[in-house]
Amino acid sequence: MRSRSYLTAFSVFVLISLSLSVAAQTSRPNFNRAQTYDVEHYTLRVSFDRRAKKVIGDTTIRLRPLRDDLSTLDFDAVGIAFNSVALDASGGPLKFRTAGEKVVVTLDRPYKTSETISVRFKHSSTPKKGVYFVDANSEPGTEAHSQQIWTQGEPDEARHWFPSFDFPSDKATIEQFITAAAGETVIGNGELAEEIKNPDNTVTFHYRLNVPAPTYLVSFVIGKYAKVSDKYKEIPLGFYVYPGTEETGRKAFGSTKEMMAIFESLTGVDYPFNKYDQTIVSGFTFGGMENITATTMADTEIMAVNNPLFAAGVGDLVSHELAHSWFGNLVTCRNWAELWLNEGFATFMEAALREKMYGRRNYMLKIMRDAEIFLADDSINQKRNGLFNRNAGNVAALFDRPATTYSKGGAVLHTLREEIGNDAFWKGVNAYLVKHKFGSVETTDLLASMEEASGRDLDWFFDQWVYMAGHPKITVKQTWIPASNTLRLTVTQTQKADRITPAAFRLPMDVEFTLADGKTTEKLAINKRIETFSFKLPSRPTAIKLDPLDKIPVKTVRISP
Repeated sequence: MRSRSYLTAFSVFVLISLSLSVAAQTSRPNFNRAQTYDVEHYTLRVSFDRRAKKVIGDTTIRLRPLRDDLSTLDFDAVGIAFNSVALDASGGPLKFRTAGEKVVVTLDRPYKTSETISVRFKHSSTPKKGVYFVDANSEPGTEAHSQQIWTQGEPDEARHWFPSFDFPSDKATIEQFITAAAGETVIGNGELAEEIKNPDNTVTFHYRLNVPAPTYLVSFVIGKYAKVSDKYKEIPLGFYVYPGTEETGRKAFGSTKEMMAIFESLTGVDYPFNKYDQTIVSGFTFGGMENITATTMADTEIMAVNNPLFAAGVGDLVSHELAHSWFGNLVTCRNWAELWLNEGFATFMEAALREKMYGRRNYMLKIMRDAEIFLADDSINQKRNGLFNRNAGNVAALFDRPATTYSKGGAVLHTLREEIGNDAFWKGVNAYLVKHKFGSVETTDLLASMEEASGRDLDWFFDQWVYMAGHPKITVKQTWIPASNTLRLTVTQTQKADRITPAAFRLPMDVEFTLADGKTTEKLAINKRIETFSFKLPSRPTAIKLDPLDKIPVKTVRISP
């Protein structure tokens, strides 16, 4: 997902400038959610009372117990009224009660781990989140569109329109039967199995997703759309735009198949699904959302492709959401503290795509912009957090300040790539994706893949860049000693150390000296709060630059004369 605040900051920037201790590690909060069952499949049947903005649902959940003698089930459900709850096979009614944001179901008997349970709920809701009803717009000077109904699930809005285990660690296959008015299009997850014409002048669209996905990626969009079709290999691509804006759709989404090819080449993993749709909607809170096989985009963001100042940002948005097909949809963060594994990678892949399409300089421009966005935010953010979000218990605030999760996440992955080398980095990415395909991941899984690929201990890297917060602030004092032609550099890290910000980052980097007859580069191994380094040089340098290739962009450096 790309938040609007992130895109705004990015657009403004385009216009302006085109050792964690063992004790600290063991004290990391555990945000994983306990489960007594594993959902295997959701069948969702949905229709609407549009005037009342009401969702009428019929949900069947097939699951397996994770312990013997399971006799009660609880599901996430907010503001949902239940008409009935029953065993799907027999139709036998089950006792249930709503409690807070849960519906608790008492089964007819205890069940064992070897058994399968299917529970059917008939329900209705007028959701405050999850499903959004948008009025038609025909005002002159604006983008005209029909009435729309669309969903937004991340992070925990699915529970507002269907009962579920609404947490990213649980994945299930999904079947949707979405009923809309005749003449409308419904875009859902997976393949369109059939369109069923009903006697009341409605049409039910039947979608099937046969690979497991978390509930936050379940989606549908309803409205009157023009479809622009394309294909990558045998994968159909659909760009759903408002009638009359087809050319804008081609312009915004036309590079999708080239992006797919590049992402496949970089990761060594083929696009994992059987279709890819991109649909614009009105009033979308975010820039885009990577709903599995069916990305939703804010119409205002996509229409900006016609403005030369913002066209590059639209390309980044499209590539970001597509990258989630690998990072977030194929492998998914196990809990919301690990969201950077989704969003940091998607942000980094924007830059990696630029490198392949436009060259290294363009890649570095994107990396440095992301670093600057984070550094600007970190300078004013009093509620500092690491990439591993220790405040993930506050799910509502996950996307309030995206500069860390997105911008720092992307820049740190660049630093990891530079630290272990290009070949080892992409080998590690491939191992990470292949090993955890259709599963859930934590930072430790990425660490293990990168260590195996590089043959190096990377605990220190992940400790300071992922689990801890802030950034290194470096001051350099230089002293020239003419008698011995020696330059002495005193390097001090001045960042304010606290519970989660290191007093000293480990910073292996180069230092470049500009001399009368050219430039020379030496290596620094900065490990302490204050360190002194000496270099024999033929003459006093006229300029000094730390990290000339910006291998560690998340830092500030001040060099005294």
